[in-house]
Amino acid sequence: MPLDNFDPNGPGLDNGNFIGLPFTEEEAALVFFPVPWDVTVSYTDGTAGGPANILQASTQLDLAHPFSADAWKKGIFFKPLNTYWVKRSQELRPRAEAYIQFLEQGGQVADDRKMNKILEEINYTCENLHRWVEQETYKLLQKEKAIGLIGGEHSCPLGFLRALAKKHGDFGILQIDAHLDLRKAYEGFTYSHASIFYNTLQIEAVQQLTQVGIRDYCDEEVARSEEDERIEVFYDYALRRSIFRGSNWQEQCEAIVATLPEKVYISFDIDGLQPSLCPHTGTPVPGGLSYNEALFLIETVIESSRTIIGFDLCEVAGPPHEWDGNVGARIAYALAMAMLGK
Repeated sequence: MPLDNFDPNGPGLDNGNFIGLPFTEEEAALVFFPVPWDVTVSYTDGTAGGPANILQASTQLDLAHPFSADAWKKGIFFKPLNTYWVKRSQELRPRAEAYIQFLEQGGQVADDRKMNKILEEINYTCENLHRWVEQETYKLLQKEKAIGLIGGEHSCPLGFLRALAKKHGDFGILQIDAHLDLRKAYEGFTYSHASIFYNTLQIEAVQQLTQVGIRDYCDEEVARSEEDERIEVFYDYALRRSIFRGSNWQEQCEAIVATLPEKVYISFDIDGLQPSLCPHTGTPVPGGLSYNEALFLIETVIESSRTIIGFDLCEVAGPPHEWDGNVGARIAYALAMAMLGK
């Protein structure tokens, strides 16, 4: 048995698995699926290394958790990084940087053959990435595995969301994020990190998108959020203003969760937290949730008896930023306990 020679009170084992747990993929109830990709990020890169950083930092975690005393015993496995997608991200990121710099200097892509070629290659490769994610996560879902996708930039979970739609039918999304991510093909990238929920809303099974902690957005996104009845936005400052005027976080969380249907997917962009908790993420923004506010919101979902069908954690900085990895590993573990604890 996997736990026969495992000491839950001992040091975290550096065995290549999350928190040094002794489970194989076949034995584990929950699989972390890493997507090491950050080609379309528009500010600071490095989040392709987020999965590796989270895995490395996880050996410092203890197993006891307020969401569940022993849900970890059901098994957690962290799939190895796919070396092909690591390489493709590394190859394409410098080209994307050159393309983005061209745009920021006022260049017109339609008039530049080289930039057109870069854009076409990135869009084509991103489409293949999302197809791969969909295929691989659907295989795991068919084996009745719980899945937590670990990015990478926030575009990474699109294929997983498509797989969940095939598996579960209708569901809603709780998005914790600094950004609305509702831009259509931002900077020309069809699958931009800033377009993930524009693309997600093309999935018919997505009944609801509830966005929390939002504090950086453009007019196009606000208009889209107001036009689509499936979208409910809880802006960060509006949440704070209500608290300043006498509301409390429990009331806020209950109002947020009340918007969600029975089946819930949690999409957690680490920049939804206060920047002190994720200082090297790609697009940090002042404000945001504290660590415990985020956990209490997740706990409110659990206590509502809704079913968490999957989750992602994206935009965690890669090595050598150990603090970012430390916080990311703890959020990933909390999400796993939320899903496994029932």
